[in-house]
Amino acid sequence: MTTLGEIFRRYGAAYRARFGHSLSERQLQAMQAIAQCRTEALGGHVYTCASCQFTRYSYHSCRNRHCPTCQHQATQAWLAQQHALLLPVPYFLVTFTLPSELRPPARQQPETIYSLLFRTSAAALQQLAEDPRFLGGQIGMLGILQTWTRDLRYHPHVHYLVPALALAPDGTRWLVGKQDFLVHVKPLGELFRAKFRAAVRQTAWAGQVDAYLYQPKAASVRSNRSAYLYQPKAASVRSNRS
Repeated sequence: MTTLGEIFRRYGAAYRARFGHSLSERQLQAMQAIAQCRTEALGGHVYTCASCQFTRYSYHSCRNRHCPTCQHQATQAWLAQQHALLLPVPYFLVTFTLPSELRPPARQQPETIYSLLFRTSAAALQQLAEDPRFLGGQIGMLGILQTWTRDLRYHPHVHYLVPALALAPDGTRWLVGKQDFLVHVKPLGELFRAKFRAAVRQTAWAGQVDAYLYQPKAASVRSNRSAYLYQPKAASVRSNRS
């Protein structure tokens, strides 16, 4: 199986020559680390068997958190730890995306845009979940940012793993949600857009973003074995049973 390190070693120089101007310093550092991982570039250790004198040379790992070669074991250990924390309640996958028109400013201001994406999407989900018609209390969630699609197109979006469980306003009891429903996705998308728009207007480069991008978009809602999906610009909610 071809590794990412092999791809970077073979094609990395040509890619950087063509697209290096659009890569951040951290991205360039990650490429270099992954390309050098477990190669002679990072040195290594020599192990010799005292009995048969067999010698093995082991190259050092890059220890970059983006490296799928040397960080695989750490990733699996993290997943096992998270799995042990799962509660005996329904879980939902909630996804928030940005329209394609907002990707250029996201590339230019990644720390700002990603922070706003996390903060406003989490606030929108929390606010709607507090409605008594849904969970009626404070929820918890685990969020993960993804910036690329499987075919390596730039597409920043946030996935939240949300248990259907909320702490009641009085803080004395837990409220368990339904097996196949979390919140209505259309008002969730509208609430997210409003919060994101307000947050962007507070930035120094707000004038670079056209106002029409924040208008409600056409969306489809479909049911898939007790799953609710809202695409493409605002949010989607899926049950873990799907």
